[in-house]
Amino acid sequence: MAEIARWEYRIESFGTFWSKPKDEELQATLDEWGEEGWEVVGVWMGGNNEKVTLLAKRPLGTATRRRRTWPGD
Repeated sequence: MAEIARWEYRIESFGTFWSKPKDEELQATLDEWGEEGWEVVGVWMGGNNEKVTLLAKRPLGTATRRRRTWPGD
């Protein structure tokens, strides 16, 4: 029986209500994420603002799993 794929997700927004993100900032982030094994699977543009939100995923594994922080940590 095939193993079920497990994924880890990451969502991050760039820019502000008043100013869009710089291309260089997005390029640097995408390069970094690619090196870490992330694949962007969704992009949302703010309707009434200049924000850009990226959704990325990568296979979940013990070597790649991000450490999660909890309130109070």
